[in-house]
Amino acid sequence: MNIHGLQKLTLLDYPGRVACTVFLAGCNLRCPFCHNSELLDAAAAEPVMDDAALLRFLESRRGVLDGVAVTGGEPLMSPGLPALLEQIKALGYPVKLDTNGFFPEKLRALLDARLVDYVAVDIKNSPEKYARTCGLDALDLAPLRESVALLLSDAPDYEFRTTVVREMHDDSSFPGIGALIRGARRWFMQPFTDRDTVPFAGLHAPDGDTLRRWAELVRPYVQEVGIRGE
Repeated sequence: MNIHGLQKLTLLDYPGRVACTVFLAGCNLRCPFCHNSELLDAAAAEPVMDDAALLRFLESRRGVLDGVAVTGGEPLMSPGLPALLEQIKALGYPVKLDTNGFFPEKLRALLDARLVDYVAVDIKNSPEKYARTCGLDALDLAPLRESVALLLSDAPDYEFRTTVVREMHDDSSFPGIGALIRGARRWFMQPFTDRDTVPFAGLHAPDGDTLRRWAELVRPYVQEVGIRGE
């Protein structure tokens, strides 16, 4: 399968591990604040290597890296993902998967096969604001709710996280986010950062006081609440 990006070393993408990050193309959402918009269309995205080259890289980095983060796009849209993860796990690497949560059956299959060790699910906004935040006119949240329930009951380790954008979130967003993931181990807020790859201009991060106030609105619902990149 094609690999559409590789960050060879990261201390941020896999909590507690020295990892690399593998990027796969294709996504079902069109979030206006996406940092990886060049990966949204799998047919148009330019691959940087194939899976064989990635596995050779991982073989050469054994003893240096102690984890592999797989992100996108939406990795669960890639048909070759289970086979790729089997080969990564065979090299002895723990795997972290980033997902938007809209493919619960595929997520369940990976968890049942023990092919992922840590799952990060992006929670975009409160239910009533979800579709707009994802760049869509309408969106069925039932698959997302199924993925949330799956992680709360069956995942070895996980987090939920929300990229917060001043133009898309307000005080009313966060009780809804908290209720959506009620009982979760941890939720992280990360302020939007503008980049050349963001598809829409004119978006901004909230200020620090606003971030901290919003974090407190989620705290009653989740065991651990944190702010990244403040």
